[in-house]
Amino acid sequence: MTSIIPPSVVPLGRRQPAALLSHREKDKLIERAFLGLYRWYTSRSQETRNWNPDKSFDWRALRTNASADVTTIVQGFFAVEQYAPDYTSELVNLVRRSHGRSHFQLRWGSEEEKHADAWENVLLFSRQRSPQWIAEYKERLRSQQWTLPFPDAITNLVYTVFQERATQLNYLNLMAVASGKSDKAHLRGQEDPVLASVARTIAVDEAAHYNFFLEGVRLYLYYYPQQTLEAIRTVITQFSMPSSHLVPDWDKFAETVYRAGVYGPRDFSRDVMQVVFRNLGIESRRTLEEGIKATRAVPNFDANATQQTAIWDTFDYGLVEGDVKRLHVKIGKYEQEVGLSDLDPTEFVENPELPKAFGLVNQERERS
Repeated sequence: MTSIIPPSVVPLGRRQPAALLSHREKDKLIERAFLGLYRWYTSRSQETRNWNPDKSFDWRALRTNASADVTTIVQGFFAVEQYAPDYTSELVNLVRRSHGRSHFQLRWGSEEEKHADAWENVLLFSRQRSPQWIAEYKERLRSQQWTLPFPDAITNLVYTVFQERATQLNYLNLMAVASGKSDKAHLRGQEDPVLASVARTIAVDEAAHYNFFLEGVRLYLYYYPQQTLEAIRTVITQFSMPSSHLVPDWDKFAETVYRAGVYGPRDFSRDVMQVVFRNLGIESRRTLEEGIKATRAVPNFDANATQQTAIWDTFDYGLVEGDVKRLHVKIGKYEQEVGLSDLDPTEFVENPELPKAFGLVNQERERS
């Protein structure tokens, strides 16, 4: 019967004995939050980022004598974005049973295909690549297919957080080059206002994508901390940019973006991994590794079940809980605005597995 009852109606939270929130109930809470987040995201996307890759930029004013390095970088970005159909279809199939996540992936895909078209226009209007060359290169790229880097939904979700942040950083740093702000001698004098505008516009999209996926990881980190932390460890030990194994001359592209100061290993460590860790309340990679290694299940005598030890010291659980609560407040305001709150509101339910000590700390934070 519960399969046809709205998640907000299923008895949850404090009406359940401590530590007895089932996997099914947690999944319902996560899925309901994803649906609310998707609706909020779609509205904001349509209101603030509704641009067109052909008409939103003055393509005839694009610089036609860009350096070989700038062209190589743009070509690499164009190549990676050519796999947008694969990224979208693979992720949609993975999460197709989730309304919020599957529909968001369709929305995400529609925004990613704009990025592919915008980078193609940069190549075309720069006159550095002929229409015939671009057509043949696309055919070569699309002759291969991208597949998911990980088999499960949580790890792929975590991967996408790191990947979106890394992609945003790449575009922001190219924007700096095109704005005349590069500190690399070989890139001085490469100002191009149109290219800077393209990179800035796409970077804003990537920031929005990053924030959506980040909210999703926070939900899993709140309700499934052990599995999520293990997924984070898996991703950071195996991370690579999407399609790096498919794009021709990837090594040349990677070397070029590194020499240009656009992206490299140090950028990933400092401006990707540490940023994500900070947003998730994780102190460091070392803390993550040590916390997972020390974690073990011990009996919870109050509920005749088990709970995890040590993992609670791996990250700031109170910070994550606060972020999840703020997400629900944001969703609630949107649902109230459009009337959904009158029929099927998204509700926040505390994770009863939270150690009592953390609960007391959070109560003191809220009082102050």
